[in-house]
Order: sequence, then structure tokens, then C-alpha cells
Amino acid sequence: MAKYALSVDHVSMKFNLSSEKIDSLKEYVLKSVKGEVSFDEFWALRDISFSLEPGDRLGILGMNGAGKSTLLKVIAGVFKPTMGKVTRHGKIVPLLELGAGFDQQYTGRENIYLYASVLGHSKEFIDSKYDEIVEFSGLEKFIDVPLKNYSSGMKSRLGFSIATIVEPEILILDEVLSVGDAKFRKKSEKKVIGMMDQGVTVLFVSHSIKQVRRICNKAIILDHGRMVASGDVDEITGFYEKMLADE
Repeated sequence: MAKYALSVDHVSMKFNLSSEKIDSLKEYVLKSVKGEVSFDEFWALRDISFSLEPGDRLGILGMNGAGKSTLLKVIAGVFKPTMGKVTRHGKIVPLLELGAGFDQQYTGRENIYLYASVLGHSKEFIDSKYDEIVEFSGLEKFIDVPLKNYSSGMKSRLGFSIATIVEPEILILDEVLSVGDAKFRKKSEKKVIGMMDQGVTVLFVSHSIKQVRRICNKAIILDHGRMVASGDVDEITGFYEKMLADE
């Protein structure tokens, strides 16, 4: 068994942002050919390093724009880092943008099969889990209604219910425990904690310091793309509260 479930080694992520307004693809192509397109470099992450052992639960704290979601997307493999590398051991399930693969014209039932297939599940597997997905979402009465008629909370509930039917070794959570109403939030947190009890390694972004303390054993703080603190969750959340108080 690998010592580390996850290793992030000197990861940096750069984006090139256009420094001028371009209204169409045609205009962009023409200006590119003429060499008239200029970019500003934006480093969303700078030299981030940490490692997690199997069963560790890491809370990632920071203000908006600190780089939290970018870090999760690099770890999930959505982005390739500009520098450094990420080493993962085991199946990874990222709960980042719930329902990003949904089709608004399809019903809830059809989207279960569509979204689950995007996540790499076979039709046979989805058939075996279909009733469990619908029951957990609480959307039995709306399952044959097109998604365009769902509220954002209903879509998130369906997305969460589909994404958590597997048993991953590494679970990535980006604010997803704040979706739906209070009853569903409590239900979804209970499910995630149940997954943790099986020894799943977790990376968790939340604006709720109480929730981070309740779920995690370790924490890091990001500030403008840099990691400014890491360690025991109680120590780091206490430090973060002082940072917020000084703002």
C-alpha cells in the first residue's frame, strides 16, 4: 500500500488573460495572425506542496480568489499544472461542479444515465443504483420532469446523488455540502462522513470554519495562490479566524 494517497509537489498554475476586449472568435483569429493579441500572466497557484496519507481529511481555507478551486481542479486532473506534479493513488471522485454534464432538455431520469455515463459508469451499474440515486435525491415526483424546470438546488441534489454512488479512495469536495435545503445538507454531510469512515482521503473546500473543524483533521490556508499555513485543523482554523478578524 502506498504511504501517501496524494502528493502535491511544487505545483504552480499560470493562466494567460487577454489584456484587451475581443468580441468574437473571428476578431481573435485576425488579431492573432497580425500579432496584435497581448496577454497578462496570472499565477493562480504558486509553489504548492503537501501530501496526504490514506484517511487524511484536508480542509482548504482562503478568501475568494485565493486559488482553492483551481487547486482542486489541478488535483482532479481538470487542469495540468504549469509547473510541478500531482501523484494520486487510488480512484478519485471530484465533486466540483455538480450537474455540469446535465442536459436541460432531458428529464431527471435521462440525466441520471447521461451524467453517470460522463463519470464513467456503465448502464448496468446505473441500473443497479438507479433507485438508490432517486431516493437519496428526494426527487421521486420530479424525476420525469425536464431539468429546465428544476431549481438550482434540485439540480445540485441530483448531481450529488449520482456522484456519490461510487466508493472512491480520494474524494474532492468544493462547497458541495452547502447545496439544497437544510435537510438535504444534513443528509449529504452524513453520507460524506460515512464515506470517510471507510478510510477515504478527503480534500474539502468550505467557507464554514465549523464544518471544516467537524470534518477535517488537517488544514491549509491559501492566499493569492500561495500556501501561507498548514497543519492540524484546530491550529490552522484558529489562525484563519485571526486573519479574517484583521481584514
